[in-house]
Amino acid sequence: MSRAAEPAPNPHATAEQVAAARRDPKLANVLYHDWEAGSYDEKWSISYDERCITYAADRFRHIAGDADWPYARALELGCGTGFFLLNLMQAGLAERGSLTDLSPGMVQAALRNAGSLGLCEGRVDGRVADAERIPYDDDTFDVVVGHAVLHHIPDVEGALREVLRVLRPGGRFVFAGEPTRIGDRYARRLGALTWKTVTTVTRLPGLGGWRRPQAELDESSRAAALEAVVDQHVFEPAELEAIAHRAGAGDVRVVTEEFTAAMLGWPLRTVEAAVPAEKLGMRWAMFAYRSWQRLSWLDRQVLSRVVPRGWFYNALITGTA
Repeated sequence: MSRAAEPAPNPHATAEQVAAARRDPKLANVLYHDWEAGSYDEKWSISYDERCITYAADRFRHIAGDADWPYARALELGCGTGFFLLNLMQAGLAERGSLTDLSPGMVQAALRNAGSLGLCEGRVDGRVADAERIPYDDDTFDVVVGHAVLHHIPDVEGALREVLRVLRPGGRFVFAGEPTRIGDRYARRLGALTWKTVTTVTRLPGLGGWRRPQAELDESSRAAALEAVVDQHVFEPAELEAIAHRAGAGDVRVVTEEFTAAMLGWPLRTVEAAVPAEKLGMRWAMFAYRSWQRLSWLDRQVLSRVVPRGWFYNALITGTA
């Protein structure tokens, strides 16, 4: 299996490549995530400080607890820029970690982030890898994690079988950030409505400075065309549990989160994609973060008791080998 540096990522997809990717979801994933690798952390407000360390650790603890921390060796599928595993390692999840992604550009970005955090010295390695054919031996890892990755994988059940193969007996997997069927529906509609509103309003006289350059907006639109291809699945919680059971996992559990938080979060993220960052500033960032925190508390402490779990946006799943 290729290392991160081979092949070199192609940061821009041609029209011909996009057309080919519509028939090949794995090619689409490589093109889209190579395309996004350089700006992904900014786009999704990803950091490697206390804010995102706490977020990543809370997601893991919410579904699986932390009684077995630290694990000796961890694997991340679909690592992207390293957000989930690198922040979990900073929180104390594991001594050593392996970052994998189908996108060479993302693996390179993740390894750069690991290096900037001082985690590469014998603690973190990275490989370009297909989740349906994980390039590690049986019984290699104590824990496997992923964030917003399962919905990109054509054969989720096959990938979970691979996860169980590379886990040591009794090892655990945790996947977070997977879209539910209903959650994906309202998130996409809210995002599309916000995009149309912001890009229309910022055409008015005197508001041009609040609109990203047209070339950037066109780039976002082309990326969105690929995004529609790379998103292979949405999940019903019970369906996701059944997939894990069929793959052979034990101790399977699915929980969901973010209802009102998602209804606010997706419009806010869309505004950030359309408006130059310097126009929004730190006050916007703090408003967005604190609003998300408050609504997440409402979702967790109140609405989770009365709203069906399938209405929440994010699904988290855990199980054991």
